[in-house]
Amino acid sequence: MTHPFAKEVSNLRHPDYPIDPIILNRWSPRSMTGEEMTDEELFPLFEAARWAPSSYNNQPWRFFYAKRGTPEWALFYDPQIEFNKGWTKNAAALVVAVSYKKFDHNQKPCRTHAFDTGAAWMALALEGTRRGYVVHGMEGFNYDQVKKNLELSEDYEVHAMIAIGKRAPKENLPQELQARELPSERKKIEAIAIQKKSSKP
Repeated sequence: MTHPFAKEVSNLRHPDYPIDPIILNRWSPRSMTGEEMTDEELFPLFEAARWAPSSYNNQPWRFFYAKRGTPEWALFYDPQIEFNKGWTKNAAALVVAVSYKKFDHNQKPCRTHAFDTGAAWMALALEGTRRGYVVHGMEGFNYDQVKKNLELSEDYEVHAMIAIGKRAPKENLPQELQARELPSERKKIEAIAIQKKSSKP
């Protein structure tokens, strides 16, 4: 099956080594139709996140969400910066990725809670883009306000917000965003994979 984003990605992304297309084809559009999504459409993304790896299988991630048209929508939408509000207004769901900072089994600190939650987010993003949805993570919101809105204790850390929706043509975006509606490149491998060489003779 051809990935929904494959054609536009192939024109702009050229990996140095062959990898699975689902990874290469994942990117973060912003243009969404404003249509609602059913649980049958949305929940497979959470299902994918559920199977991510974690230390001691602790599964520290929590994905709080609100669907458009519900009273809870404002708790997620209002704390965003104005720039993001300009396009997330057409999302079907807004999700906040949170992690529990302790192990469930002994309540001791879990050092990998953020690392593990990042793995769950990636699984969610891959499943969403495989289905042709927009899945766009962001940090442009008031973290303290969101934490208050969600009534979270200090045992939880807010990491990011995610806008999810059905994809629309880039022309649906404000003019200034249309030029940015394309897959981005990445740093070279040498910039991120660094072989540590011994200083000893």
